[in-house]
Amino acid sequence: MIINTGQRTDIPAFYSEWFANRLREGFVCVRNPYYPEQVSRYRLDPSVVDCVGFCTKNPAPMFRYMDLLKDYGQYWFVTITPYGRDIEANVKDKHQLLEDFNKLSEIVGVNSIGWRYDPIFITDNYSIEYHLRAFEKMATALDGYTKTAVISFIDLYAKVKRNFPEAREVTKEQRLFLGKEMVKIASAHGMTLKPCAEGDDLARFGADCGGCMRISDYEKAIGKKLDAPKKKGARAECACYLSCDIGAYNTCRHLCKYCYANAEPSKVLAQSRRHDPTSPFLIGSYEKGDVVNDVQQKTWIIGELI
Repeated sequence: MIINTGQRTDIPAFYSEWFANRLREGFVCVRNPYYPEQVSRYRLDPSVVDCVGFCTKNPAPMFRYMDLLKDYGQYWFVTITPYGRDIEANVKDKHQLLEDFNKLSEIVGVNSIGWRYDPIFITDNYSIEYHLRAFEKMATALDGYTKTAVISFIDLYAKVKRNFPEAREVTKEQRLFLGKEMVKIASAHGMTLKPCAEGDDLARFGADCGGCMRISDYEKAIGKKLDAPKKKGARAECACYLSCDIGAYNTCRHLCKYCYANAEPSKVLAQSRRHDPTSPFLIGSYEKGDVVNDVQQKTWIIGELI
């Protein structure tokens, strides 16, 4: 099976010690975000966890714990965008992130890491020309360290509108122009451009519009063939295989204005104060009335990838 860590928060950036403790103890507890008394308990054991999926803006805190992951398959998405502190309040220096990306690639292998440049939005400060210059510069720095570049355009969810009221939709014309040019740049640096939940409009320019995190991507990362249960994407336009996420909403302290997983910053900071790195839960611990379900897990590996 596959364990995901990055749909709700950034575990490598802020909770690496906790995750290392979970790997050592061999299990993790996850509250249902909509029915909090329902708790799923997963074994963390390479005999039943075929791959761990990460999505992070800062992988470096996990570097000291990589030996704990050596027996697991891994796939990492590292998000590196061109925005400043006005948008991404607590994201580390982008030049350092590029170096960290390349270091991680050398550890896990070029097929086990992808670059996310998303979400894209347009303002006077972050113009189309600015994005193309930044994307070219970053692609040059990551040349040879990944084969995948993922883009998406900002979605104005209710949380995003509240935290980023000045954000505007990117027009179809802007999306097509940016996508076309980014396909060219990515290709010149050995990368396939994958739009995330953006339909198939960019396929005509050479983009891979089939989903940015498919079972075939996990298979390529671990070199094994997987017989995965059928599963729908996280939303209608999403073709990715996302399941069993062990994170919690309202806990990512990057505090990016465009984040869909956080409410207002005060709630994020209050939640974060309830984190205990020794707890089975990312936030808090067992509570009276919890109904704990030990999830049935098994390997999906059926052979070597040919």
